[in-house]
Amino acid sequence: MSLSEIQARILKAEEAAGRAPGVTQLIAVSKVQPNERVEAVLDEGHRLFGENKVQEAAGKWPAFQETYPDAKVHLLGPLQTNKARQAMQLFEAIHSLDRPKLANTIARLAQELGHCPDLFIQVNTGEEEQKAGVLPADADAFISDCRALDLPIVGLMCIPPVDEEPSLHFALMRKIAERNGVAGLSMGMSGDFEKAVALGATHVRVGSAIFGARDYG
Repeated sequence: MSLSEIQARILKAEEAAGRAPGVTQLIAVSKVQPNERVEAVLDEGHRLFGENKVQEAAGKWPAFQETYPDAKVHLLGPLQTNKARQAMQLFEAIHSLDRPKLANTIARLAQELGHCPDLFIQVNTGEEEQKAGVLPADADAFISDCRALDLPIVGLMCIPPVDEEPSLHFALMRKIAERNGVAGLSMGMSGDFEKAVALGATHVRVGSAIFGARDYG
């Protein structure tokens, strides 16, 4: 599927949901993709990308941004506190703020660096043991604690369980966001982004549908 097809499907989903056209940002997930595929998407004019690992992004994006200075990269994967400083200098936004220790580290570094990327709090909507994220029951308190640290909380992020209807998780996210006055919702991937758009996603994360299957070899 092409980038333009994905963009057209997002617009159609916005229209069907009665949302303003263009309110959903498409994050092209470029993790583990060869540079030539990423470059092809940059050459098509797309400028918002997502990476899962600080190290991989550090090895790839500074060079791309010399040629495409307006390209923006968001961190989607889990962040270790010892990589927080590097992440804050590399990324426009971090979608995986998921624990008090990381919040405190980012707050301290923000004071030191004089800037902070936009932050999305990851919510473990499926309460899965192997997944990062705050539990839905703890989300309100964590949002409040992060705001008390002066962190720029712009949204929430989730990755629904693979074997459950994603719309239920997207609806739960919207509820948590609404009652906390949080505007952003990072939700929906290649297989379910239209459902996410219908339920108010502001950012959808699409990788394989744009770039083709990942080669983890």
